[in-house]
Amino acid sequence: MKFTVVSLGCPKNLTDAEVLAGELLAAGHQFVSDDSEAEAVIINTCAFLRSAVREAEGEIRHYLVFKKRGLYRKVIVTGCLSEAMGENLLKKYPGLNAVVGIHRLSDITKAFRKDGCYITGQQDGPIYSPLNKMRFTAGHSAYLKIADGCDNRCAYCLIPFIRGRFRSKPLEQLVREAGDLADSGAVEISLIAQDTTRYGEDIYGEPYLDRLLKELVKIKSVRWWRIMYAYPERVTDGLISVMRDNGTVCRYLDIPLQHISTPVLRAMRRLSTEDSIKEKIESLRSAMPDIALRTNFIAGFPGETDKDAEKLVSFIKETKFSNVGVFEYSPEKGTAAAEMDGQIPEEVKHARAEAVIEAQSRVLDGLNKELIGRETVFLADSEDRGRAFWDAPDIDGSVVPESHAGLSAGKFYSGRIISADAYVRKVSISGPADGSKK
Repeated sequence: MKFTVVSLGCPKNLTDAEVLAGELLAAGHQFVSDDSEAEAVIINTCAFLRSAVREAEGEIRHYLVFKKRGLYRKVIVTGCLSEAMGENLLKKYPGLNAVVGIHRLSDITKAFRKDGCYITGQQDGPIYSPLNKMRFTAGHSAYLKIADGCDNRCAYCLIPFIRGRFRSKPLEQLVREAGDLADSGAVEISLIAQDTTRYGEDIYGEPYLDRLLKELVKIKSVRWWRIMYAYPERVTDGLISVMRDNGTVCRYLDIPLQHISTPVLRAMRRLSTEDSIKEKIESLRSAMPDIALRTNFIAGFPGETDKDAEKLVSFIKETKFSNVGVFEYSPEKGTAAAEMDGQIPEEVKHARAEAVIEAQSRVLDGLNKELIGRETVFLADSEDRGRAFWDAPDIDGSVVPESHAGLSAGKFYSGRIISADAYVRKVSISGPADGSKK
């Protein structure tokens, strides 16, 4: 049967979609990228925020309309919404053929054989590298999921309830999986999980990310290893040393902080404090002065005062992050924060988020001025666009050549930055480069 996959949400979800597609290909089904050619549609959903649920349900309604008209034989829902709503999805949308939980990806083929089924079930112990996988990213850049689930239970987050307990993949399996990605053409691999810096605790009794990286960097064809979703309190001295001492580990860290005010962090049930965050950033920049730090902040969390909000803006101005994501707090049903006193009015949340965005815009103006004239190495994503080490795929900025002479996707180039506007930097290309040289 011809099938297509609509994957919503984050890169972690995309890796699940790659497994779903790989299982179906192994079973003899045919993937098509054009949904008008498909007989079956798999909607891999996100349910992290209400807006994500609305998007997912909109996609379900969309494809069910066309199924009713005879365009599709099957519409199947997978992903986080399948765990959040379970069998209720089948009741709410009677036209669905099946709902498959996130812990049962390998059973997607059963959903093709039997209509009306709900396939779910929790799993304990380590998770394992998929036997079958289809790449949905560009050939030269890939995601490697090193763990799944989360034990942090932040007050605003549904992920532990949806994804379950934190579980790592064994190190030797990850090395093999990374080798397969490299053999398929990946020269950049981003390590992802709900909490990458907790990797290995459940299997080895202690954080093992630094040891994993020491093994991964032996794969010489991969020029950039990138760490996403690193909790600050688990960024160890050993991890910092591996990042500092290995030229193929990007001096880039995605380190979600959520706030800087200690009272707000405590209310969020984060382990960090204002002092511990500042100390960690100082340690990172002391070891790697050129490190690019990306973070996320939540504006308008329950109980956040004007003083807290002002402290966050000041912190952004002082710290000068390379990339910042800003979210207005969203009360999600089932989370502790949704029941807290001190809920912030929507207009106040919006104003505080705008203040954070404005502060980061001014920071970016200053950083861009400092970049002018700098020599850098970048990885081409297409014939007219690429990324330097400070830009992660899909979420950060880009580098564009001064002239439109065709770049080769997956190749590294060196060049001098001649202009910069927001998150787009223009370069004058000097020639090919070795990606490990920053």
